[in-house]
Amino acid sequence: MKIKAVIQNNIVSVKMLIPHPMETGRRKEQNGVIVPAHYITEVTATCKGETVFHAELGPGVSKDPYLAFQFDGAKAGDALKVTWVDNKGGSETAEAAITAI
Repeated sequence: MKIKAVIQNNIVSVKMLIPHPMETGRRKEQNGVIVPAHYITEVTATCKGETVFHAELGPGVSKDPYLAFQFDGAKAGDALKVTWVDNKGGSETAEAAITAI
């Protein structure tokens, strides 16, 4: 997972790219076999122990989703922790330090 968190004028802007196949469960292989559904269901970002972003995703989101959001109440050097969970029980967590422009 790639995360970029930048603070300017007390507002933190976050951009992240999550590598994930995001299969809907409706696509067929060339041999006609349906590819099972495999998609991210939740993304949560926390800073200083508080949730600053939460999204519930579904099969309609494209492969390798790109998400962006903003929040306040942090400063340069604070850690931003992002976690996602998918419909098969998989998950990943990554951290990034907030940097000043």
